[in-house]
Amino acid sequence: MEEELGNSRKKRARKSGSIAGTSSTVSATSDNAGGGSGHQRRLWVKSRSKDWWEKCNHPDFPDEKFKRAFRMSKHTFNMVCEELEPAVMKKNTMLRDAIPVRQRVAVCIWRLATGEPLRMVSKQFGLGISTCHKLVLEVCAAIKTVLMPKYIQWPDENKIKQLKHEFESIAGIPNVCGSMYTTHIPIISPKTNVAAYFNKKHTERSQKTSYSITLQGIIDSTGVFTDVCIGWPGSMSDEQVLSNSAFHQRATMGQLKDLWVVGGKMYPLMDWVLVPYTHQNLTWAQHAFNEKIYEIEKLGKEAFGRLKGRWAILQKRMDIKLQELPAVLGACCVLHNICEMRQ
Repeated sequence: MEEELGNSRKKRARKSGSIAGTSSTVSATSDNAGGGSGHQRRLWVKSRSKDWWEKCNHPDFPDEKFKRAFRMSKHTFNMVCEELEPAVMKKNTMLRDAIPVRQRVAVCIWRLATGEPLRMVSKQFGLGISTCHKLVLEVCAAIKTVLMPKYIQWPDENKIKQLKHEFESIAGIPNVCGSMYTTHIPIISPKTNVAAYFNKKHTERSQKTSYSITLQGIIDSTGVFTDVCIGWPGSMSDEQVLSNSAFHQRATMGQLKDLWVVGGKMYPLMDWVLVPYTHQNLTWAQHAFNEKIYEIEKLGKEAFGRLKGRWAILQKRMDIKLQELPAVLGACCVLHNICEMRQ
């Protein structure tokens, strides 16, 4: 009995010592915070290494290495930062300095370019995980609001004439103004309306349950998006996505009068949509026509290939809320256009 009491006292003593040690640490921190002049920022900002970003941001950092990391030249990155500055810049507070605009934009672009998880973004830039997540969403929203109206535009009359000439030179079909293509972006299982986002085709191909949202794009002869429709559920067909798009509404109201967009066999033949022949026993002329259609369709597929190759986040299942995905995908399309236009 005495031995048990002795052991009990020892345990209480050890526990008391542990609490005392913890208290002294808190007390010492509190004393530090109260003493001296000025506030102690270390109470508010966890110390993390920013070495990698500071090297990338240095004027002498090689442009080739910068482009490998951010998928764009330093000159293009500088331009994007300048255009976004009014929308993303924050003021310093009494507790901490605001994260600079260049670092805010870099966090977002690196995340889009690599598709790395937020913990890796945090490690690369010396910022908290939740801070990185917030920055990505804020900058993507700013890109969609500020840059999308400028860099994803339906061509004007002069540009249409140019596109008709370029597409006819490529495939020999007159009055074509764009190549239409729809791709699926993998996402994690949504919390609501799960069946709508279930992608049967991808599930059968990979033998793993797959969910996705759609991205429809109209692409010009140089691989630049002139229109995008983002966010319809992955269970919808290409035809359904098209019929629900704003582009379809504008086209049926006469925007594409005497013009064609070219799509694959999953699209319907319409007054303004050209598609290949799909029935069996085609004539020689029909085969020849299909070859011309494929030449234009290929431009759209290749543009989407460059989009996904440039922004690797589009290749991985996105752990992002459904309502936030259109801004992220829209930002990828805008940045794609900027890079294509400036290469």
